[in-house]
Parts: sequence; C-alpha cells; structure tokens
Amino acid sequence: MTRGEKGAQGSAGKLIKPTEPLFPKTPQQTVLGPQLTLCSKVCFAIGGAPKEVAASATAFFLQIYLLDIAQINAFQASMVLFIGKAWGAVTDPIVGFFITKSRWTKIGRLMPWMVGCTPFLVVSYFYLWFVPPFLSGRFFWYLGFYCLYQTLITCFHVPYSALTMFLSTDQKERDSATAYRMTMEVLGTLVGAAIQGQIVASAHTLKHCPIHNMSIGNLGNSSGAEIVKSLVRSQDYLSHSKEVYMIAAGVIGGVFLVCTVVMFLGVKERDDPYALRTEKQIPFYQGFILVMRHGPYLILTAAFLFITVAIQLVQSNFVLFCTYAADLRDHFQNIVLTILVSAVISIPLWHWFLQRFGKKTAAFCGITWIMPFTMMLVFIPNVVVAYVVAVSSGLSVAASLLLPWSMLPDVVDDFRLANPYCKGHEAIFYSFYVFFTKFASGISLGVSTLCLEFAGYDTGACKQPAPVVYTLKLLIGAAPVAFIVTGLMILLLYPISEDVRLRNKVCLDELRKQSISARTMEDLNSV
Repeated sequence: MTRGEKGAQGSAGKLIKPTEPLFPKTPQQTVLGPQLTLCSKVCFAIGGAPKEVAASATAFFLQIYLLDIAQINAFQASMVLFIGKAWGAVTDPIVGFFITKSRWTKIGRLMPWMVGCTPFLVVSYFYLWFVPPFLSGRFFWYLGFYCLYQTLITCFHVPYSALTMFLSTDQKERDSATAYRMTMEVLGTLVGAAIQGQIVASAHTLKHCPIHNMSIGNLGNSSGAEIVKSLVRSQDYLSHSKEVYMIAAGVIGGVFLVCTVVMFLGVKERDDPYALRTEKQIPFYQGFILVMRHGPYLILTAAFLFITVAIQLVQSNFVLFCTYAADLRDHFQNIVLTILVSAVISIPLWHWFLQRFGKKTAAFCGITWIMPFTMMLVFIPNVVVAYVVAVSSGLSVAASLLLPWSMLPDVVDDFRLANPYCKGHEAIFYSFYVFFTKFASGISLGVSTLCLEFAGYDTGACKQPAPVVYTLKLLIGAAPVAFIVTGLMILLLYPISEDVRLRNKVCLDELRKQSISARTMEDLNSV
C-alpha cells in the first residue's frame, strides 16, 4: 500500500483519512457539486411514487383478491405470493449485475432501465388483476403474471434506488432528496390505498351475503329456491367485484405512466465528477464479495429485513383482519387511509428528527412506536381504537420507509472511503438490499397465507371459523412485534454513528478536492 492510501481506522475497519495528500493541493477553493433544485427533488420523488402506488394496492388487497375474487384456494394463493416474491428477490441481483455492465448514454446509465420497462410493467400489472374465464388454470395465470410483474418492477426499482447516489455528491442534498422521495412514496402509498380501497370497497361488503353463511358447506341449510337466489346474487356480485378491480388496475397503470414521464423530464443523472482519476470499474463478483464483507451493510440489511417483514405482515393481513376478525369491514378502507395520511404528515417530522438526533436514534424511536398499538387493536377491536391505532401506526410506517433509504447512502459512503479505488458498486448495494428484504417478505407472506389454509380458511364465505380469526390476530399482533424486537436488537450493532458519518463526509470531500487538484495540474501540464 502506498503512503497516500494509508489512513485512520474507522467504522468498517478501513476508514480513510489521508495523512498525506493523494495529489498535490492547489490553493483554490472547490465547490463539491451543484445544489439540487427544488424541481429536481420533486421530479425525482414523483418517479418513486407509482411503484409505491402499485405496491400499496398489492400489499393490502392482492391476498384477499386471490382468495375471494379470483377464488383460488389458500394454499395456491400462498404459493403465488411466495413464489412471486421469491422470484422478484432473485431478479434483484440479476438486474443489479446488468446495471453494473450498462454503459452511460445521453440520458444516463440508470434512466434507460426505468423508462424502457414502464410500458410492459403497466400491462403486466393490469393482467394481474384480471380474472380469466377458465377456472382450472387460474393458479398458473396469477403465478405467471405476478412473477412477470415482480421482474419488471425490479427493473424499475433497483436503478431508481441507486439513482440517489447519482443526484449529488453532497450528503445533505442526498438526504434532502431522500426525504422528498419518502414523502412522495408514502403519498403514493396513500394514493394507491385510496384508489384501490375506495374503488373496490363495494366488493367486500355484506350486501351479497344472506342470513346464513353462504359457503359450500352451508348450502344444505337453506331451501332450493333460497339457494338459487343466493347463487344468482353471488354471481352478479362477483362480476361486479371483478370489474371494479380491473378499473382500479387501469387507473393505477395510468398513474405509473404519468409519473415516469415527469421523472424523465425533470431529473438529470450525474456520475461523480470528483471521483479519483485512478478509479476503475470492478467486476461484479469482486464487488459482491466486498459488499458482503462490509459490516455496516450487513447489520443494516439484517435489521431492516426483520422490520420490513413485520410491516409486510400487518399490511397483507390488515384487510382480512378488519373483515373477519374485528368486524370493521365497513371501515377498513378509511382506516388504511388514516394510517397513510398520518405517515405522510410525519415524514417531515422524522426528517427533522434524524437531523437533530441522528438516524439510529430516529429508527429506534420511530419503529418501536407501532408495537403497543397493534396489540391494542388485537385486544380491543372497535372503531374508535382502530382509528387511534391508525394515527399512531402511521408514525412508525413513515420511519420504517424513510430510515433505511436514508441510512443506506451513508453505508455506501463508508464503503467508498474504505475502498477509494473501486467504482460501480452502488447497484450492488441497493439490489441486494432489496433482494434480502423482498425474499424475507415473500417467505412471510407465503407462510402467513398457508397458516390461514391450515386454520380452515373458507374461500368465498362471509364469515370465517374461529381458528382463522385467532390466526389473523396472531399475524397482526404478536408476530410483527417479535420481528420488530429482533430487528431493533440487531440495529444496536450498527456502527455508523453521527460522528462517524460526519467524519466520512469530511474525508470524502478531501479526496474529491485532491482529485480536482490533480486534474487541474494534469491539464496545466498538458497545455
């Protein structure tokens, strides 16, 4: 190792603070990059909204749609959810690999991926909510389109997540852009829940239910005429339910197209103009090994993996819980909206909090807030408590969305400082973070739906047996709390404190200034 590469040890064991300049310094002052305009931040944030609009709709409603509208059994639904999520997780590192091999174009290295996949993404999303006329092959229909949708959403999300590193070299600017992004994404989650919830709410009321529970097992309790009337009414209602789900899918597809165009027109992708001249693109497998050996990245990913699983369990089972376990089927869409409105409003609060007290402290304060309130809803399932829980839970949802994406750029900076002559690793960080969290979410979704199957979930019934109700209470209360506690215990080990983060920033700025000085000297010598 040369003298210029030696430095002080830091959070990753290799934190560099040069004791001697890597390059001769010049006395000029250097501005380390243009400030992002408000328009650029807003357009960047709008680009992330449609993914969350679609994700909100699928998270809250895909499970109950597969069970009650598409009417596939709970085991098949669990396989669709698990295999689809697992396939999406597998595609994350694959897409990350191809992104590292992508060359810069006139519109950047990441933007062509997002713009190119959007039309196909919209088509696959629409057919995910379409009920085919055949019955026997519906499992393969939904499995195929869910896997296709997960592949295309990965082609959009991985480059969009990595785009944060190509907006600015300034940590404050990136944090500000991330706060805008998270605000817009939570707003997108709100819009998705509002569009889907309000349009399809009529598909989950009791208007089509007779006095008796009209599942197949209970048809023998009624006369022939009553059975015929009930079946005709149920079929008409099912046709209406299919139509409203397709309408919602079309609206969300239109939102996706519009937001992607706005992002394309308003965001300029920039490479790091002050990177060391000797930087070179590292092979993917070497970059993967370096990333997987970086301690702060592993700790952050493991912690938020468990926290994400907890939030996913609550999201995917909340509508079922309100419908069958809490007798809140007439209120669930408004409760969901209350959660998300609270989350949107609290994003600026958490952005201020993390700047004032640090990101790690903000993570602990924000995410622990949800635990007592979810348990309260399980034990006191009434309307008033539900809305109180919704407002309180929104605070934790906002923190769980904002903090990992605000902390991940700090991990990338820490890695870059420990490996100053490596380049092109950003997509590896983001793609494998999404891979691990998505794979874990897929397992949790599949297992939770399978639990409903073992508990005796009755597809198409207006009332579920007691074991199903008990299982839903566990999936909303005890299970998420256990995952959150595990994640927070892991997060205690996260080494990038505010002092380390600020020291990393100073060191990176110094390296970039030295790089500019060296380039200036080279230009003068060539002249």
